[in-house]
Amino acid sequence: MPERKPFLLRLAPDMHEALARWAADELRSLNGQIEFLLREALRRAGRLPAPSRPGGAEPGKRQRPG
Repeated sequence: MPERKPFLLRLAPDMHEALARWAADELRSLNGQIEFLLREALRRAGRLPAPSRPGGAEPGKRQRPG
């Protein structure tokens, strides 16, 4: 698992409560929910490289046998 960098985030109380409820609904920690939302936003904006796949295969594409 890649190393994580600690980061202090200040939130308005109403935003904190809404995120905590959402995290609980999805069975995630608050930190996990925030990380999930940020990762999705970065992925949608094209600012996060796609995760590498074993064998270098792209999602939905088959590799030819060597």
